[in-house]
Amino acid sequence: MAIKNKKTYRRFRIKQRIRKNIFGTSEKPRLSVFRSNKQIYVQVIDDVNGKTLASASSNDKGITEQKVNKIEQAKLVGTLIAEKAKEQGVETVVFDRSGYLYHGRIKSLGEAARKGGLKF
Repeated sequence: MAIKNKKTYRRFRIKQRIRKNIFGTSEKPRLSVFRSNKQIYVQVIDDVNGKTLASASSNDKGITEQKVNKIEQAKLVGTLIAEKAKEQGVETVVFDRSGYLYHGRIKSLGEAARKGGLKF
């Protein structure tokens, strides 16, 4: 990875440190989070088969129509991913925060996914 700036390089190194220990299986897939400046994206990934089981983002129809702040958007995405994962038969996941600190939008997404019924 080319070093764009210190901040992204630092997050990349933290992400690599996390990912060497976290691995998603078909019984317990990985809940991966990506946060941009305006949006938040979540995927439920089976790393053994290399497949994405479910995904949700703040760009989805029901969420973009609601005019809420970014933390509220993350809560809506968390509940949406919990519903989609339940439809796929996923009860427990491994939470992959992708190098982001567990506070703010990441925390609200995680707590909303827990309220939606996912265990991690």
